[in-house]
Amino acid sequence: MTSRLVITGMGAVTPIGIGVEEYWRNLIAGKCGVGPITGFDHSRLPVRIAAQVSGFNAADLLPRNVARSSATFIQYAYAAATEALTSSGLAINAHAEEIGICMGTAMAGVTDLSASGAAYMASATGRISPHLVPANLGNMAAAQLSIALGIHGPGLTLNTACSAGGDALMSAALLILSGSAKAVVVMGGESILCAPIISSLAQARALSRRNDDPATASRPFDLNRDGFVVGEGGGALLLEKEDDALERGADILAVLAGWANTLDGYHITAPDPEGRGAAACMARALEHAGMAPSDIGYINAHGTSTQLGDKAETLAMKHVFGGIATAPPASSTKGATGHLMGAGGLTEIISCILAIKNDILPPTLNLTTPDPDCDLDYVPNRARPAKINAAMSNSLGFGGQNSSIIISRYRPKEADNARDL
Repeated sequence: MTSRLVITGMGAVTPIGIGVEEYWRNLIAGKCGVGPITGFDHSRLPVRIAAQVSGFNAADLLPRNVARSSATFIQYAYAAATEALTSSGLAINAHAEEIGICMGTAMAGVTDLSASGAAYMASATGRISPHLVPANLGNMAAAQLSIALGIHGPGLTLNTACSAGGDALMSAALLILSGSAKAVVVMGGESILCAPIISSLAQARALSRRNDDPATASRPFDLNRDGFVVGEGGGALLLEKEDDALERGADILAVLAGWANTLDGYHITAPDPEGRGAAACMARALEHAGMAPSDIGYINAHGTSTQLGDKAETLAMKHVFGGIATAPPASSTKGATGHLMGAGGLTEIISCILAIKNDILPPTLNLTTPDPDCDLDYVPNRARPAKINAAMSNSLGFGGQNSSIIISRYRPKEADNARDL
């Protein structure tokens, strides 16, 4: 690779803030976005809490036709993508054929499809909107952005469960390195808040049932964790080569140093109990980045707050990084945001970028009772000052789908060369 891959734009729509600045400010302040479900009747459900996006008005943030004809997950991804593009300063018209889009989502338009199904069953005519299918397809987030902004390069949509955001960034990197694109908008969106999905996950014993205390329901790595909390939102990054970014005078935020993807090959929902697939993914990402484990200063862990998942990820990190004496500090931001599925991989990578830039590690909320099986340094409850140069973000999805992304501090080539002398 003659030119490093760099990130020059970021965007976020989350339960703790819309826009990167608000998201980061509230994350570091320890704000929790979990509360009672408000979007539908949950009275028959055993789980009645979620991390919902509040204050989002699609009409204010999206073109009118996109706001009216798109499922919620598309609206979140689109809003995050436009923020990332605006912050990057990339002139699309000058490079329309060379800009690509990679989208990540786990369940696409399931929420809106569920509502449409209920409306159809209650309908006297048996008719439904002709816009139902295009409004809910997974690839329509990229398509809508392409149509609105005139982006004509390659487009890919990744549907790899909870690792979809990280996998979308990895796919973008491969597109650029292959010469298929000069820059790629990487976007992710998720909204699965509907009764059938909540009911199914609840019956699988995957979700926290702390209905009476939503703010403490998501408690990654805590001894008393009882499941994850469903979240929703969007995230986006702009990826390009360093030489191209410098040529146009872009503000380079971070370097995409390494990436990897593996499969557990173990079970459709449960992780390998020894964390072997996740460990292999982290090790391959380090190898790809040309880094040693000691080069990583922080890990944004997948850490969903399930008994099996948090224990398996801890074992995986120990396998790669050693015990508490040698492993870097890690935290799960899902204590604040809930589990954003396909969008979470990107919002959590944004957390890594901002941790490096601002010399502070985001906390793991609600970690009050240590679990002997999860005994690494998980930055409990309060943000921590720390100067780091590289961070890893893990996303581990159903089906044993693993993604590890490494982000490093940007230094101009001259500074890197001088340091090596």
